[in-house]
Amino acid sequence: MGLNGLSRRWRLLGNWSCVVGPAARRRTVCRPGLCGLASHGEEIGSGVRVRFGPSPTGFLHLGGLRTALYNYLFAKKHRGQFILRIEDTDQSRLVPGAAENIEDVLEWAGIPPDESPRKGGPCGPYQQSERLDLYLKAAETLVERNAAYYCFCTPSRLEILKKEALRMRQTPKYDNRCRHLTSKQIEEKLVQGCPYVIRFCLDKGTVSFEDLVYGTNRMEPASVEGDPVIIKADGFPTYHLANVVDDHHMNISHVLRGTEWLTSTAKHVLMYRAFGWDPPVFAHLPLLLNKDGSKLSKRQSDLFIQNFSQNGYLPEALLDIVTNCGSGFSGNRPGRTLEELVSEFDVTRIITHSALLDLDKLPEFNRIHLLRCIENSSSRQLLVTELQTLVEKVYKDNLPEGKPLSTDYVERVLVHRKGHITSLLDLLKPDYSYLWICPPVPREQMEDLTTEAVKICSMVLSLYQNCSNVHGTPADLNSELKWLQTQLTTTKYSAMMKLLRLALSGQQQGPSVVEIMLSLGPKEVCERLHRVIVR
Repeated sequence: MGLNGLSRRWRLLGNWSCVVGPAARRRTVCRPGLCGLASHGEEIGSGVRVRFGPSPTGFLHLGGLRTALYNYLFAKKHRGQFILRIEDTDQSRLVPGAAENIEDVLEWAGIPPDESPRKGGPCGPYQQSERLDLYLKAAETLVERNAAYYCFCTPSRLEILKKEALRMRQTPKYDNRCRHLTSKQIEEKLVQGCPYVIRFCLDKGTVSFEDLVYGTNRMEPASVEGDPVIIKADGFPTYHLANVVDDHHMNISHVLRGTEWLTSTAKHVLMYRAFGWDPPVFAHLPLLLNKDGSKLSKRQSDLFIQNFSQNGYLPEALLDIVTNCGSGFSGNRPGRTLEELVSEFDVTRIITHSALLDLDKLPEFNRIHLLRCIENSSSRQLLVTELQTLVEKVYKDNLPEGKPLSTDYVERVLVHRKGHITSLLDLLKPDYSYLWICPPVPREQMEDLTTEAVKICSMVLSLYQNCSNVHGTPADLNSELKWLQTQLTTTKYSAMMKLLRLALSGQQQGPSVVEIMLSLGPKEVCERLHRVIVR
């Protein structure tokens, strides 16, 4: 059948000099072999192994993160392994940096893979472009078994077939013409150097398989499409061959992927049969759609995970909202931690309806998780460091000299603003500028409020210097301020609060005066009050 000619040509094209031995049974440990590919032999048992196989044709967005998360939850629920495999066989559409971004995002989100291009593992390489010899050997095996064949049809002939089908109002499909070439014809074309692809023979009849989400599926792929290409003219495999081969050699036990691949699964089952391998268990995940019902797309740049990160959203909030809008859990509620998602996840609870993602709710989800992070001493310290960096970047030219942002001060700001902000970036908005720079207070504003401005600031300053209650709870400080107002004869409580707000923040609206005082702390409050007194 011309296998030697096929091997010779591909080795010349890609300088491939090694041949991978025959595939072993499922459930074997892969160890680095020739050219970095895998050899097989050692039993690993029947543990759960799932994989997330994104294509680096764009940066990871919410739809991809959801697929990765469901795989991670399933693996951790069953004490299994979560594998990241970069499927970069479509060389014409690769985006520089996208592969690295995918692994960065998974680590940032708190769902790092157990095996990956970066981490390595027993079944590497984990990048399909580095496994080409494995696909070559698999294609040779299928051709030897008459389950695949060389196709020499030119692009122009395929285009004519497509146009003719459309003219006849039929679904375009390959007519399997080259399946019937003789061995002699194949050898002649190989000798002539004719370009070719390899196609897989689709058996006629019904293919049945079970899906954990969609139940029993019965399909007749040969009746709706021609024999699919499994090796392209450039020597790279298509999705169908690469995934079947890799899932087998990486000992994948369960395949959790988007429902768009459900109709392709029948082809994959036939391919598993042709190799003599047992297929994994399939679970196809319903689509994650925009709120208007449209499909998430890599063209929607605002859905890229890096954009959410840059806009101050926590990974916990993203994981929470993409699971809250879907199924797979006994119930949905905002605020679930990753540990809770793992314990509550049940693949049998996934329903076939698409999930509508309402990103208008994301700020509230983020507020809940930010509050939890602030209340946790360990995660709070990370937020303090991050906020210090952000403030110094935004206000670097206006920060008072000799007054560095102390950790205690930034931490106090976070504690008193928890529950009121949806993101750390909220604290960088103009409304909160008084926290980081001493605001200018126009003299006319102070004089318009009351002629007792200096007296009030002096009394509050004295109160801070002599009363320990002002350093306690908001209720304690509020009580002291109300008592102080009773000592004034011409100024109402509301007017006093308005004056103090201006003196401390330079603003007429915002958090309560008590909250402003507690956030600033005694030292800063006294300095700002003194500034009003001596002006």
